[in-house]
Parts: sequence; structure tokens; C-alpha cells
Amino acid sequence: MNNSDLLIIISILVLCYSFFSASETAFSSLNKIKIKALANAGNKAAERTYRLTEDFSKLLTTILVGNTIVNVVSASLATVLFTNILGGKGVTVSSIIMTLVIMIIGEIIPKNVAKYVPEKFAMSCTPILNLLVWLLTPLTFIFRFVEKIFEKHFGDRPDSYTTDEFITMVEEANEDGDIEDHEADLITNALEFNDLDVGEILTPRIDVIAVDVDDYTIEEIELKYRDSGFSRLPVYEGNIDNIIGVLIEKDFYYHLFYEKSTDIRQSLKEVIFTSPQVKISSLLKQFQTSKTHMAVVVDEYGGTQGIITMEDILEELVGEIYDEHDEVIEYYKKLDDDTYLVKADVDYEDMFEHFGIEFDEEYEFNTTSAWVIDMLDKIPDVGDSFDFRNMHIEVTDADSKKVNEIKITFKKDKE
Repeated sequence: MNNSDLLIIISILVLCYSFFSASETAFSSLNKIKIKALANAGNKAAERTYRLTEDFSKLLTTILVGNTIVNVVSASLATVLFTNILGGKGVTVSSIIMTLVIMIIGEIIPKNVAKYVPEKFAMSCTPILNLLVWLLTPLTFIFRFVEKIFEKHFGDRPDSYTTDEFITMVEEANEDGDIEDHEADLITNALEFNDLDVGEILTPRIDVIAVDVDDYTIEEIELKYRDSGFSRLPVYEGNIDNIIGVLIEKDFYYHLFYEKSTDIRQSLKEVIFTSPQVKISSLLKQFQTSKTHMAVVVDEYGGTQGIITMEDILEELVGEIYDEHDEVIEYYKKLDDDTYLVKADVDYEDMFEHFGIEFDEEYEFNTTSAWVIDMLDKIPDVGDSFDFRNMHIEVTDADSKKVNEIKITFKKDKE
């Protein structure tokens, strides 16, 4: 075999190496969901590619075996070629030149090309890879047998993703512009939905607007509906720890005007009870089954801790839901570049997230008001303040039970 023949064979082998490198990158980077969607739409090339990805371990072994073979053979032939030309120096020159050729032509260029169009490249090279998978089956069988031994010894690699990994994927897709902000928020909320407890989103007892079944006037009830904007009011007997039903606005007026009845007991709908530890996804199913929209949350002693509605749960998926009667609450009011007024009933984790502050502490409470009380170790008065990280926090509105508003001033030496 003369030097020209060797050079041609080496060039072909380097191109084969490039093909294997690009294939490995393409199949590692492609969007499997996109390929499956194309296959479902009738794209035959995508269908063949998707079948190939279903046993990615076998495909990867084939590519690595092919890559190793062409690498070893090309390096050996290059040594022969340069030894023929340069004699004893040929081995050193061959190593240097082949390293550069393999690095540039066999690795950098093909992998960068495949990385930008992985799906298109994968579909184009699938027929060749299918043939190689079949041809190299005896060799890949041996390597896969060894792989199985390692899997048995060290444990299988998990195929599923964690919620945090999915959220990271969504964030990256959002940053790359593949999905819009509202789509990313919806997906993230859906992924975190099953982790939320009732206690994290309930309306606390102190904010519950309710009616005493034995001590009311029609005017008082009408005023509660009008001022609150709610269409459902919990009704209690004796005290709010004994809620006996829900009064729906349209039922109230139906009995009042059509049946001329002022006894609201006739209008009450059954109320369901739940615990703060119940997952909101489970409660949503209970709402659907019982065809109700409100539940009373009871504490460990059976007292009323608060209420939760179907709207509260749905808002965890789609964000705040306002109708024409709702007052839009501004939780964060910017006074200047470094100063904000914050409503203290906002979730403390949401507050830190809003200001881009990493905060890993876990508390049994949820609100910023409770966090401020915990930091000051008392129910504060207006004017009380403290420093936390790069923030100076001052209480601007409070009563004898809770904090209503705080002012946050960011220090100039921000972390």
C-alpha cells in the first residue's frame, strides 16, 4: 500500500470519526419530546430516530465502539505513513498532527455543528447508525454485558427527573426564549402544586368574614356581601369555632325575595372541613367530588384556623384571579430605588423571591408579618426596626395582633 492510498484511507477514517462525534452530540442534545411530536405527526425520519433514542445506551455504545475503532486504525496508519516519509521522526510527527486533526476536524467542528441543529442532524444520520448498530451488535453485546455488571453492582441510573430538575429545565427554556414568561410560570406552578399544603395558602381566622346564625340582620348580611365582594360567607353558631355551613349570596336573596324567609338556616349549604397539613391537590379533588367551593380549616384542637376556597387553590396555578369587584392589592410599593413598602400579609418566601434574595430557612408560619414578629421576638409597635442582611426593615403599620406593613430600605453596600 503506497503513501497516497494511506492518506486517502486516513482521511476517510477521520471523516468517520467526525461523523461519530457529531452523532454522539446530536443524540445527547436533541429534544426527545420534539422528535416524538414530529413522529406522531407522520414524519418517518423522526419516527426512526425516536426508535433509536429509546435504547440510547445501545446507541451510545455503538458510537463509542465505532469511534474507538476508527481512532486506533487512523492513528496506526498515520504512524506508518509518516514513518515512511520521515523515518524515525515519523512517530512523533504523526502523534502531533493526528492529535490536531482529530481535535479540530474530528471533535470541535462536528460537535459544534451538531449542537446547533441536533434534531435535524440526528434524523439525517439515523439510517447509517441503524446499520452500524446491527453490524456492531457482537461487539456492543460484550460491552453492554460489562455495563450490566456495573449497573448491578452500583445500582441503575435513575430514568426520572426530580421536580427541581424539571423547574431548572423550564427556567433554562424561558431564558433561551423557547417559552414565554407566563408559560414558564404556569409550568413551574403546576410542578410545585403537589408540594403545597392547605396551611400555606389559607385565609387566617382573623381575616375570615362570617355570620352568626342567631345574631344578624338582613342589612348586616347585605353589607358584608357588598363590602367584602365575596359571594360566599361561612356561618357559625355560638362562635367562629363552630361553623355550621356556607351562605351563598344567590341562595340568600332567593329565599329572601321569593320565599319571603329571613331565616338563613334554610339557605345554608354543607361545609367541608380539612386540616392545614392536607395537600391542596387532594383538597381540589374533594371540592370537585362534593361540588363545593369552600372548606373550613381546623387546627389540632378542632378550632377554626381559617378557610380556603377553590379560587385560592386555582390561583396557585394561574396567579391572582380578579373580577370586576375585587380590589387589586399592591403588595410591593416602590418609594425610590432602594426603598419599598411591603404588605406584611404576603408570604415571606415570595417577598424574598421578589427581591431576588436567596433564603433557605424553613418556618412553621407563612406570612411576612409572622417573620417580622419572629425576628423581633415580640409583636412590634410602629417604628420598631431591625437589620437583616443588606436590608433595614422598619414596621410602618401594626396593631395589637400582627404587622400590617413594613418598609424595606436596601443598604448601598448590597451583597
